[in-house]
Amino acid sequence: MKNWPALPDTLHLGNPAGIGVDTSQNIFVFRRGSRVWPLIGAKPTTPIAQKTVLLLDNKTGKLISSWGDHLFVMPHGLTVDSADNVWLTDVGLHQVFKFTHDGKLLMRLGVAGIPGNDARHFDQPTDVAVAPDGSFYVSDGYGNSRVVKFSSAGKYLLQWGTKGSSNGQFNIPHGITLDGAGNVYVADRENNRIEVFGPNGKFLKQIANKGFGRICGITYSRVARQLIFVDDPTSWLSLKHHGSSVILCDTVARVFASIGPDGRQPVTWYHDVAIDRKGNIFTADILNNKVGKFRWAGTR
Repeated sequence: MKNWPALPDTLHLGNPAGIGVDTSQNIFVFRRGSRVWPLIGAKPTTPIAQKTVLLLDNKTGKLISSWGDHLFVMPHGLTVDSADNVWLTDVGLHQVFKFTHDGKLLMRLGVAGIPGNDARHFDQPTDVAVAPDGSFYVSDGYGNSRVVKFSSAGKYLLQWGTKGSSNGQFNIPHGITLDGAGNVYVADRENNRIEVFGPNGKFLKQIANKGFGRICGITYSRVARQLIFVDDPTSWLSLKHHGSSVILCDTVARVFASIGPDGRQPVTWYHDVAIDRKGNIFTADILNNKVGKFRWAGTR
């Protein structure tokens, strides 16, 4: 959609790493501002001075509010739950956060700056999915190849997954979402597939297609009963991006619609995706540092 969002000229968006929709259908964006993901060497360790969490008006794209300054090192995933709490992951801090809608900290998991593979630590966690009962799942992540489940109070319950390409294994679990039955869908990025599990980690199936690239972000529309995900075919060593696609499919892998590079638009790299109740789709493009909004006739 042209002229969306309508951000202030003085705001340097930087990489929009995560995106989500609140119950009022306004759009949260988790951005990196001036922080750049280093191609080589260690990640930064100092907090970003800018407000990293933006709330945008769905219709106009204007900035409603912002918060999150001096808190995050390398923003990654963003999820808004049914109570309008905002869940964030930071791959630099190795932590997961739960905030109120207006930015008050409710919960923090993980030990700041210290990676690990146990009940108290993460290693570059990527995303969060929240169940109706408040329990939640963390895809963890770049350093670990697992999903961790917690109670609504943040008590460790269970985990599953190891590194690999077999059923139940992951090679960078990058995004995570739940369907209406509580099944867990994991964007297994480097294996170019989605893996589906029951609430207790039992492997159910995989959704894969020879045409899929690296699947970065995933969400589920309970209104449309469809999966929406973004994939990014890349060349050798992931050095060249050919343009991301947004794909709609059902939970048995039937693709309803797909939109990808047409040669007329700039090459994109969609890191995350969200959908509102009306079928508007929102993308977070970390190659061009833009947030997009568009609608298909294929969404219900």
